[in-house]
Amino acid sequence: MFKNVFGSGFLVRTAHVILTWVITLILFLHDTVCVCVCVRVVELRQQEETGQLVQPVFFVLLVLLSVLLYFAVSLMDPGFILSDDSDLHQPMRSKHCQTCQHCVRRYDHHCPWIENCVGERNHRWFVLYLAVQLLVLLWGLHIAWTGFRYAPSWQLWLRTNGMLLTVVVLVALLSLIVLLLLGSHLYLVSLNTTTWEFMSRHRISYLKHCGADENPFDRGTFNNLWGFFCVWGTVVWEQVYFREGSDQV
Repeated sequence: MFKNVFGSGFLVRTAHVILTWVITLILFLHDTVCVCVCVRVVELRQQEETGQLVQPVFFVLLVLLSVLLYFAVSLMDPGFILSDDSDLHQPMRSKHCQTCQHCVRRYDHHCPWIENCVGERNHRWFVLYLAVQLLVLLWGLHIAWTGFRYAPSWQLWLRTNGMLLTVVVLVALLSLIVLLLLGSHLYLVSLNTTTWEFMSRHRISYLKHCGADENPFDRGTFNNLWGFFCVWGTVVWEQVYFREGSDQV
């Protein structure tokens, strides 16, 4: 089920984990007290010091969950097709990945950040990972934003808040990227199409004859979402494509 951890993606995965926990430590160790209209806002660090551990513990557990989901989608078999699985016949909606050197069922894309393909077996986990990661990033952005401290001059302000400012910029950029990724994937899932099919439909044999708005796999938004998130197992897409009692869609 899992590939070799020390393969080509080892450095990328290590960088992801280090970056995640370094940012988390900065958020915890930085003095995150903000004074606004004489109201003292107490954040994670102060809650930890006063024994209010519910939010700090929950935040750390959420970060840990995001890391575990990252490793799950990174190391999981995305739906590799072995020669004896298909008798040398490539199932519909699968594609050969030049990076992984394998054909993948319901291929979506190859993600360099997880150093793995996103396909039939790990696509829903990839979307869940994006959702949890976005929640962590937005919470972290809130913590960092409320941590800025007043200083009488710009020079002193930058010396006081420089590291936190770097974290805010980095987390804000990552939040935007993850938000766009999550939104695009949810949109494509609701249409029952993949990133590869959406971007290259004019070159795909079973789609290039279809109209611009025609998708032979679309079963309605609700059914598409239900099938993606709640139905487990391999789907024979040829049966969906060649609907019973009708010609090729």
